[in-house]
Formats: sequence, structure tokens, C-alpha cells
Amino acid sequence: MSTRVRGRVWRFGDDVDTDAMAPWNTISLPFEERRRHVLQIRPEFARDVKPGDVIVAGRNWGCGSSREHAPENLKRLGVGGVVAESFGRIYFRNGIAMAFPQLACPGIHAACAEGDDLEFDVRSGRVVNHTRGTELEAPPYTDQMLAILEAGGLLEVLQRRRAAAGATGRA
Repeated sequence: MSTRVRGRVWRFGDDVDTDAMAPWNTISLPFEERRRHVLQIRPEFARDVKPGDVIVAGRNWGCGSSREHAPENLKRLGVGGVVAESFGRIYFRNGIAMAFPQLACPGIHAACAEGDDLEFDVRSGRVVNHTRGTELEAPPYTDQMLAILEAGGLLEVLQRRRAAAGATGRA
């Protein structure tokens, strides 16, 4: 999986919680039925988002309950990743576990408008708004986070470790 994402910006504000990304009453539905409920705070989002589009958000993106369906729904819709001022801690961890690229980047919300062409790289922490010709820096992923992203998610990492342990006879 690439560490770099480039796409059209969808801009959201502060405190968008996991209930908006994965409403509790849709979690047990098949994805094709629950997709229309993703980010209903912008009713057109689930219908109009294109593969590779990027979410730019304010502070505390993904606050609220621990719902791994929140980043999963965004990833399954084809969202390339999220760059936000800050993240809810559990949401951020769930996103890493699912190999969903995201960066906490101070100043990003003011640096972007809806529809801008944005590129970010989790390996370097570099964020470039190609529309405005501006660049920001964010803390890059750690080696462990990169390993999870590049493997395709935490489950894949664990399956590889288990297979390697079985091959050597160590559990």
C-alpha cells in the first residue's frame, strides 16, 4: 500500500464523531445498505465521494465511541485518507489497524477549501495543497505504523507473524 495519497478535498469541521461515520443502528447492515448513512451531516457525501478523495477536518475528528466501522466505512467508500487538526485517539488507532491513511496536521483546516487538490505522505509527514501552492508538515508515521499500513492492516501483520512462527515451530 502506498504511503502517499492525493485527491479532492471534502472539508469538515470540528468534533465529527464516530456516530456520524457509523451510526449505531446501521452497523449490522451489509455495507451496501449502510453506506448511504455515512456522514449524513453532509447528505451528498456518500453519494458523491470519489475513490481517492481526501477528508480535511478540524479538531477531534473521530471523537466518540470506539467504532472500527467508522474508518472502515470511509475506506470502503473509497476515501483515500483523512488529514485533520487532531483525532480522537481510539478512532486514530482503529484507522491505523485498518490501514487507512490519516495525518494530524496543525493548520490544515485553514489551509484548504472544499475541492482543493491535496496530497499527503504519512512516511514523511508532508502535506501539499496543489491548488493553493502551500505546504505543511505533520508528524510522520512511526516504523510500526508504517509496517501495519504497508501490510494492509493489523490483522494481516498478525497473520504473517503467526505463519512465520508456525514455520519455525515457535508459537
